[in-house]
Amino acid sequence: MAGNSRQLGASVTSRALAILGAFDESHRTMSLSTIAARAELPLATTHRLLAELVQWGALERLTSGDYVLGRRMWDIGHLAPAETGLRQVAEPFLHDLYGATLATVHLAVREGTEVVYLDRLRGNRSVPVVSKVGARLPLHATGVGKVLLAYAPAEIQDEALGNLTRVTRYTIIQPGVLRRQLRQVLEKGYATTNEEMSLGACSIAVPIHHDDQVVASLGLVVASLKGSEQRLYGALRVAAQSIGRRL
Repeated sequence: MAGNSRQLGASVTSRALAILGAFDESHRTMSLSTIAARAELPLATTHRLLAELVQWGALERLTSGDYVLGRRMWDIGHLAPAETGLRQVAEPFLHDLYGATLATVHLAVREGTEVVYLDRLRGNRSVPVVSKVGARLPLHATGVGKVLLAYAPAEIQDEALGNLTRVTRYTIIQPGVLRRQLRQVLEKGYATTNEEMSLGACSIAVPIHHDDQVVASLGLVVASLKGSEQRLYGALRVAAQSIGRRL
């Protein structure tokens, strides 16, 4: 009997996780039928689990009947080690960097072949920015992503360079060109992009080191890097070094 209970618990858990996993950057708000289809679950099962997840606070049900992630998921996410350690240490330096540049500031880490944004301070200049806290974007099309890719293990680089997708007409999808850029990142100490993630936006980013390892990347998004690249690099480098010393 105990064994059956454990199997049932595991089954219910996996179904609940499948429902939560159905939400992503492109599916922030979904109907019951859409969630059931994406989680590959029967409608009745999905409806029952959705009610329990809403009651617990993992999800919220809108007046339209659609579902969105709940506040409790956000609260729990902030307890993750990357959040409680790196974000708290970096926060004052992110504000200093924003104050000095008035540009959008990004703090990001790598997960597999994606860059995950831990924090963002939105600049007050009209520059298109697609990132959000918690968002995942391709490494090769972002400044913070290129930095993290340059310091990534060879197998991660091979995997990423084997799947270079085009985001804008300026996105680099030639493996040879990108490999040269990654070598330049190691030589210069920073990476740049030129409208590769969104039109009208350029970026510059540097690594954050801790115990001789690159644990994160710090970046700025601006309309243009012409005439300001070295100044922005200097500001980023000081902030990244300060964060690294505090970790």
